[in-house]
Amino acid sequence: MTTRTHPTDLLIAVGRAQASLAGEPDAGLAALLRDAGLESLSPLFDEDELTEGLDELLDGLAQYPWQPVVDSDDVHLHEPAGTVVVDDDRPDAALRALLLGWAFGNEVVIRAGHEQRRGFWRALTALLHGYGTSLPAARVVPAGTFAAGVPVHVPEPAPGPDGTVAGPARGASVWREDCRSDWVTALRTRTYLRGTTLARARAGDSAAAGRLDARLRYLVHRARRAPYYRALPAVTGLADLRHLPVLEKDALTRHSPPVGSGLSSGARPTGEVLRSGATTGTPRYIVYGRADWNNMVREAVPLFWAMGLCPGDRLVNTLFGGDLYGGLTTTLTEFTRMPVECYTTAQSVTAESLLRLVRVFGANALIGVPALIMPLLREAYARDPGLRLEKVLYLGTSMSPGDRAWLRARLGTRTVSSVLAVNDGAQLGYQCRELGGALHHVNDDFNHIEAVDEHGVPVPDGEPGDLLVTTFQKHEAPLIRYRVGDRGRLLWHDCACGVSGRVLEYHGRADGVIRAGGRAFLHAEIEAELAGLGVSRVQAEIVSQAGREVLTVRTESPSAPAPAAVRERLARAFPGLGPGRFPDGAPDSFELRVECLAEGALPRHPVSGKVRPVVDLRLASV
Repeated sequence: MTTRTHPTDLLIAVGRAQASLAGEPDAGLAALLRDAGLESLSPLFDEDELTEGLDELLDGLAQYPWQPVVDSDDVHLHEPAGTVVVDDDRPDAALRALLLGWAFGNEVVIRAGHEQRRGFWRALTALLHGYGTSLPAARVVPAGTFAAGVPVHVPEPAPGPDGTVAGPARGASVWREDCRSDWVTALRTRTYLRGTTLARARAGDSAAAGRLDARLRYLVHRARRAPYYRALPAVTGLADLRHLPVLEKDALTRHSPPVGSGLSSGARPTGEVLRSGATTGTPRYIVYGRADWNNMVREAVPLFWAMGLCPGDRLVNTLFGGDLYGGLTTTLTEFTRMPVECYTTAQSVTAESLLRLVRVFGANALIGVPALIMPLLREAYARDPGLRLEKVLYLGTSMSPGDRAWLRARLGTRTVSSVLAVNDGAQLGYQCRELGGALHHVNDDFNHIEAVDEHGVPVPDGEPGDLLVTTFQKHEAPLIRYRVGDRGRLLWHDCACGVSGRVLEYHGRADGVIRAGGRAFLHAEIEAELAGLGVSRVQAEIVSQAGREVLTVRTESPSAPAPAAVRERLARAFPGLGPGRFPDGAPDSFELRVECLAEGALPRHPVSGKVRPVVDLRLASV
């Protein structure tokens, strides 16, 4: 079987050729072109223009060799034509056919009439192969030689404003014209894989390891444009990822706007800018180039199909928006690519407006943050017990088992699915209709996730750790091994949805640790324990008062339990929270307080709508 090559490896080679022309004007590629009298070919070695042309042609360079089908969950498969044959009638045409032929994984045969020209093509292809990436083969033969393969005829490009077809003012834009031209169709085949989703195609790919290796090679190549990553060592594949440094949050802040620009590539500004969720102090801005944004959308649409959306669904989008916050901004773009009808209320939704959308339009699906939508839906149901919602998608925080059960019992909800996402890198994982609890499918082609110890060393599969994210498809302000502040564990799962592969068991925020009286407790464990009392959300607040630590556990639920019942349950499940159990021996050095609140009573983050899980006020009270 022929080994698959990747267009991104060609782009790395073209980028290195471009750098050689700029940095070594008297050697290497520049000398080769000069000695052959072909300096006019230099502008064709333009990585960015070739990248944009291929991205447009494939409707997603990052999804290669597949292409999601518009308005469907199916994919097309791109494959090389095999061998393509080009005549050296015009050097620019032969070079364009060579590079685009290689982009699609073809062997390229160049027929040239003079030995001197054949020597040039042999030297050029050897030089490009020598840049250290995996490129297809090339053969150079005399003109008129029979060569089995697909003949390629490259038309003369239209002249530019200066009358030239390949000069400093013209050469680069030829790539976009070529990628929009009919002649490139001879370089590839495209097969419609009906009934095959992008996730299933990737899961069943026998060349998956090589595909992910190529993703990392290209990311590192592009990342080195940014000052912060300039000294990053080159990599050959995914096995090298663990040797790259961890990007910590303080470094991300120092090198992101408005504090710094170390992660900026210096490229022409395009795309969308978001902000971090913090509402105090100076915000940190998150820059997505246009290609990054398009990649996020292309990868999100199949995700929402897998979560349970279908063509014709009527979706109420209650995600928070405004002030550059990402939840609403990203999904607005994504849902416009899908054949669903949306009612974008954002956080302004009310029970009355929701009921009106259900009555007038037959809205059958809703997406939002649990801390907002659960009180909303309970109020709407109280007003109209006939309310039904077939699908509820959520993100931002976990949803308690009691809330899930209430949706199914009261609203007849058949699909309750979660997506994990962060502003810095977009979607991390998702639940198909077959997954539940804390398990989420991951998309290693988009955001590659590692579980590591405190030193950044990967832990064995199945063991919990801090989550690191590497953004394979975000090249402006890229994230390589970024510690996102969440914890979880990765394991293999053969899912009933047909996708087998790594899944993430999400354990919550890494900062969701409650430390009091010399003991440590996980917020997620306390929340899970209290779910048995019908509790939807938990907030823990620690403060120092008169020389002792006071831990206040606040619960929120539709029917508040008795504080004594909560206290008893916590003491039984977590002995360290019982009276007289702390190692310092002072009976009055710690106090546990319990406040049981009505649903919606805990304070929400004004930007994201989330409830802060742990509030440590001990430093503030000193």
